[in-house]
Amino acid sequence: MKIPDFLKSYSKQTKELLKFNDEKKAMSLAVGGDFEAVGLLEYYLLIQQGLKPVDTVVDVGCGSGRLASQLRSYLSGLYVGIDVVPELFQYAESICSRPDWKFYAAPGLKIPEPDNSADFICFFSVFTHLLHEETFQYLEDARRVIKPNGKIIFSYLEFAIPSHWFIFKNSLIDQRPDKVLNQFVSRDAIQAWTEHLNLSVMEINDGDKPHINLSGQVVRWDDGREMRGKGNLGQSVCVLMKR
Repeated sequence: MKIPDFLKSYSKQTKELLKFNDEKKAMSLAVGGDFEAVGLLEYYLLIQQGLKPVDTVVDVGCGSGRLASQLRSYLSGLYVGIDVVPELFQYAESICSRPDWKFYAAPGLKIPEPDNSADFICFFSVFTHLLHEETFQYLEDARRVIKPNGKIIFSYLEFAIPSHWFIFKNSLIDQRPDKVLNQFVSRDAIQAWTEHLNLSVMEINDGDKPHINLSGQVVRWDDGREMRGKGNLGQSVCVLMKR
């Protein structure tokens, strides 16, 4: 089976969405919908992990700005948003209106930021669309960029979570040659990667169990569902720290 080219797949998908929808809706659909709900959950996840206003955040696969739009009033420090699709990160830059922040195209599997410069590096729904070798390369460079005791946070799909099965099943059905790759990651793979990269696994949270403290905020999904008290992204979440 031919492995889909994630750059071509996402670029084509974004252009098609912009053709048939207004910009705001297209930019939400391009990152899977639920723009505000997912952004809030990512925001509160970082707060729970100790994000301070003065910190530096690198958001790999920033998309159209779900996380960035939630951070714009909280974060006084530097935010760096990178993505492979120009239409997405340019939209994120426009809605944030933070001239002190940086948005630019992701150059392959590297993070072009200085060594030991970031307090948090996020990969939300990024490794879900990469080969395992590509994920390892990204983590390798993230270890270079993250500060000592800084955190690398990523979401991922795994067969251990029953609710993730429908994604795998739909991938079997979808025979398009340019479909977006849906990759699953096992916890033993995470353990092997972190051992070879000298990273520590701080915690792993099941995607189907509430684990994000919402601090009184009600998170409303596009389908009308509400999360109160604690929420979850759907994808599992892993938190790493440099040893």
